[in-house]
Amino acid sequence: MRLAHLLGASLLLCVVSAEAPAQDMLRNVDLAQPAYSQSEFTRADIEARLAVTKPGETLDLSMRSLNGLDLSGLDLSGVNLRAARLVKARLAGAKLDGAILDQAWLLEADLSGASLRGAHVFATQLQRARAEGADFSKSRLAADLTGADLRGALFRGADMSADMKNQSMGLMRAVLRSAKLDGAHFDGADLSRADMRYARAPGAIFDKASLKDVDAAGADFTGARFEGASAEGLSLDSARIDRGVAATLKGAVDLDRAYLQ
Repeated sequence: MRLAHLLGASLLLCVVSAEAPAQDMLRNVDLAQPAYSQSEFTRADIEARLAVTKPGETLDLSMRSLNGLDLSGLDLSGVNLRAARLVKARLAGAKLDGAILDQAWLLEADLSGASLRGAHVFATQLQRARAEGADFSKSRLAADLTGADLRGALFRGADMSADMKNQSMGLMRAVLRSAKLDGAHFDGADLSRADMRYARAPGAIFDKASLKDVDAAGADFTGARFEGASAEGLSLDSARIDRGVAATLKGAVDLDRAYLQ
């Protein structure tokens, strides 16, 4: 029994250790250093590069520092921003359809009204970002959106599920912890294993979405819609949800601990 207990504790430690580094990348980063606080370019520089990029070519801004830069309204469709640093950048109303934003840093960035349809946003840091009304439809979105403002945002058909095949960086998935999701649309989205703890999502639409094994402890789903949603393993511990809706979420767990309205 003692050996079994030790083995169990060791296994738990391994699991926690594997998941911890996945999206908690801020611990060893000094955001005051120039790489995360300054920009290599001006808006005019970016506009000039866009102007000479021929149809079919990709503007490569990967690994570049664009912190605090105002890129509002620009058409950045298909641009490679892999591992770029855009801390507190302004991208309001920008078009980023099909853009590559894997491992990019967009802490506290302004993406309000931006279009990111079909974009690849994997292992991306979007904590406390503003993205009200942004369109992430059909995107691959396994990013850390902790504390982000996503009110009215569109996630229709987005893949926000955990990457179960490649876990060299830990469990990569959509993290919507404490995010504002009032009125957001997740129609047909895959949120399998996403972290939605303490998210605020009153009036959000989850029709035909996959909520398999989502951790939504403490979340607010009052007025939310879940028609045809898959809810197997959805944890609703201490979550707020309409009584009539809760009864239709077959397979959800911890319903006895939820606050039914």
